[in-house]
Amino acid sequence: MQAAVKKIGIGIGADTEKVIDSVCRVSVPCDIVCYSRPGIATVPAGHPRIRMAESETPESALVSDLMTGAIDAAVRGTLPANATLQALRAAAGVNHLERIALLETAGGKKFLLAPVGIDEGWTVADKLALIRKGRLIARRFGLPEKVGVLSGGRFGDIGRHARVDRSMAEAELVARLGDAVHYEILIEDAIESCGLIIAPDGISGNLVFRTLAFLGAGHGHGAPVVNIDRIFVDTSRASPDFTNALLLAASLLE
Repeated sequence: MQAAVKKIGIGIGADTEKVIDSVCRVSVPCDIVCYSRPGIATVPAGHPRIRMAESETPESALVSDLMTGAIDAAVRGTLPANATLQALRAAAGVNHLERIALLETAGGKKFLLAPVGIDEGWTVADKLALIRKGRLIARRFGLPEKVGVLSGGRFGDIGRHARVDRSMAEAELVARLGDAVHYEILIEDAIESCGLIIAPDGISGNLVFRTLAFLGAGHGHGAPVVNIDRIFVDTSRASPDFTNALLLAASLLE
C-alpha cells in the first residue's frame, strides 16, 4: 500500500509573491498548503500539489492544522512572528520556544547556531538543552557533533569588565557540563570544526544570524523549534526566499 503524501504548510503575510515563487520552485516529495488571509494570493496554473488555505487568522490556522495532523510540518514564511509564535506556544503548551538555526557561510560551510531568539538561551540549563537537541540535528544532517561554546571575550580579557567575566565563566561551565569546547569569542575558530555553535545569549545569536545572512552573503536555511513534538521551521520575513526552509522541513519528515 502506498504511503500517504506528506503535507507541509507555509504562511503568507507580507511579500506574497516571494512565498508563492518559493513554493512553485522548490522540489520536495510533499504537498504544500499556503495559509493566508482571503484573496491575497493565488497559486499559478500547473502546480497541482500546491493549494491555498484561506483564513482571517492564518497564523492560528497554520498552527491548528499542524497540531491536529492535518499537515505534517509547518514553515512560518512571512506570517508575523509574534502572533504565530504565540499561537504555537499556546497550542503546544510551552511557555517558551527553543530554536536552532541551520546556517551556511558565503563559502558553503553549514553549521547550526543557537540560541537565535532574543528571549532564548539565557541560562546554563537552556544552553545545555540546546546542546543535547542540537547534536541530534547535527547528526541528522551529517554535520560534526562537536559543539563550540562562545563567550564575550578571550581569556586574556578577564578583569576588563564584570559582564565579560560572567560570560566567560558561564561558557566554561556550559562547555564542561555539555561535553563541548569553550572557544572564547573566536567564532571563526569554532566554525572550523564544530557543527553546533552556542552563542552567549539570544541577542548575540540573533546578531550573528543577521550579520551572516543579510550582510555577509551567507544563507539561513530556517530554524526548527526543538522543544515541541511537531515539526515547525521558523523563518525571517527578510529572507530572500523560502526554498531552503521548505527543504529543511521536508528533510525533517524523512
